[in-house]
Amino acid sequence: MPYTAPLRDFELILKHVVPLAPVTETPKFSEATSDMASAVLTEAARLCEDKMAPCQRDGDLHPARLENGVVRTSPGFAEAFRAIGEGGWIGMSADPEHGGMGLPMMLTTAVNDMMSGACLSLQLNPLMSQGQIEALENHASDALKALYIPKLIAGEWTGTMNLTEPQAGSDVGALRTKAEDNGDGTYAITGQKIFISWGDHDFGGNVCHLVLARLPDGKPGTKGISLFLVPKLIPDENGDPGQPNALRVVSLEHKMGLHGSPTAVMEYDGATGWLVGEAHDGMRAMFTMMNNARLGVGVQGLGQAEAATQAALAYALDRKQGRSPIEGGTGTIVDHADVRRMLATMRADTFVARAIALACAQAIDLATATGDAQYRARAALLTPIAKAFGTETGIRVSELGVQVHGGMGYIEETGAAQYCRDVRVTAIYEGTNGIQAMDLVARKMMDGGEAMFALLDEVENHARGLRTEMPDLAEPVWQAAETLREAAESLVAQSDFNARFAGAVPFLTGFARVLGGHFHLKAAEAEGLASARGRLARFYVESLLPEHAGLLQHARAGAEALYALTPEDLAS
Repeated sequence: MPYTAPLRDFELILKHVVPLAPVTETPKFSEATSDMASAVLTEAARLCEDKMAPCQRDGDLHPARLENGVVRTSPGFAEAFRAIGEGGWIGMSADPEHGGMGLPMMLTTAVNDMMSGACLSLQLNPLMSQGQIEALENHASDALKALYIPKLIAGEWTGTMNLTEPQAGSDVGALRTKAEDNGDGTYAITGQKIFISWGDHDFGGNVCHLVLARLPDGKPGTKGISLFLVPKLIPDENGDPGQPNALRVVSLEHKMGLHGSPTAVMEYDGATGWLVGEAHDGMRAMFTMMNNARLGVGVQGLGQAEAATQAALAYALDRKQGRSPIEGGTGTIVDHADVRRMLATMRADTFVARAIALACAQAIDLATATGDAQYRARAALLTPIAKAFGTETGIRVSELGVQVHGGMGYIEETGAAQYCRDVRVTAIYEGTNGIQAMDLVARKMMDGGEAMFALLDEVENHARGLRTEMPDLAEPVWQAAETLREAAESLVAQSDFNARFAGAVPFLTGFARVLGGHFHLKAAEAEGLASARGRLARFYVESLLPEHAGLLQHARAGAEALYALTPEDLAS
């Protein structure tokens, strides 16, 4: 399907909204100049438009399938993945010691955004490898790093993460997969895992599984879990894929969407694995991969929002129906107020989700480059917001895209419905959006809200400085930030965590709404009120930002009314 990389958005955001400059001013990322960033994004755009986007419909119409124990992938996927690996795109932020580019996470995030918009089913594969690379860099032995990371970066081998079991979804501590010491530095892994994205494929090379399992002396719950690297093919003495390991793909899931991405049920029957990190400390190592993936999944959502918006706008500019209600209109449905409203909402919220994701990536880069705890806290704070708001935006925007298409949106040939089906799972995997919201109001408030209030100080100070220049935009943003501050203070003071959890999702959404006002205000400041960005900012502030008030009121309501309802009430 046609896709155009949003390079104009990246240029604006990386220069004026969430600037790359503070990152490149650090010694660690000093070589990532603006010229280099522009060249990297331009080349990535070419890859996405020319190689990946043509795979989008084929992945849906010709799904991955399991034949005689071998996973056959969709037409064109192997060739497109080869281009991704050969271009070095998997290891953009990986350590140059192992063949990575060592570039800022901000640029990796922008490239993942484009890849997600071009073909989400395929993009899932390198995203999993990126997360595995980071987990190995931080926790694996030097021998494992030297063997696996260069091949993962090159795309010769690919990575997965194996957490979920039939009885252990979000409650990872309930897993039953076991590990036994073989006495030779390896372990025998036995158990079954489900929902394993890209659990196998026919690209060649090797598939490297990170598997959570429990050693015999592991305590119950998450504190007794260890992490193991279990390859499909056991490397020989030269580090090449050797004998098949004792694992297999039991089946592929029949899914609502993402048909081009094989989601496997994996069975391990005494498979040979290597311990990653310390025994019984697997969750800490796995969370390194999961936190990387949570930002990446938020980016998947906004990438799909971008693609759905492009498709809807192209249709609206072509479809003629009814009289144009405005003088000098196009004569197409884009002239109608409700269609214009939907398209403006799609474009405005996609911009917000993109800016939040890049702000999270910026904080990660600054924390990496400086070791400053304030940047680590900022990255931790923004991760659940980037994940949840990015994916919710993908779902809402793709649904609006179907609506813009009208009846044709419900017809598969237009491709509009595929965005809805493909993006829906992003709100579920890597921690459901409800879990992200609970994390925001619980763990991320354990500092008394310090990181949260520091961010709000920046939002309010920026808006206060623009009250004279653009009062119609700056004043509402400042007021919204104040309302958010009051809601955050209320939650920090609330000792009943279930009361916090009852309003966690609306709080996160309200927080994102306020951040959206902040980022749109910065865009309007950079390009002027009379510019396209200024007009979009006005729409956002007048039409979407006001939603924050109701959301934050809900967030402060607590759990009393919720639990006054009985299960019988809900069934009546």
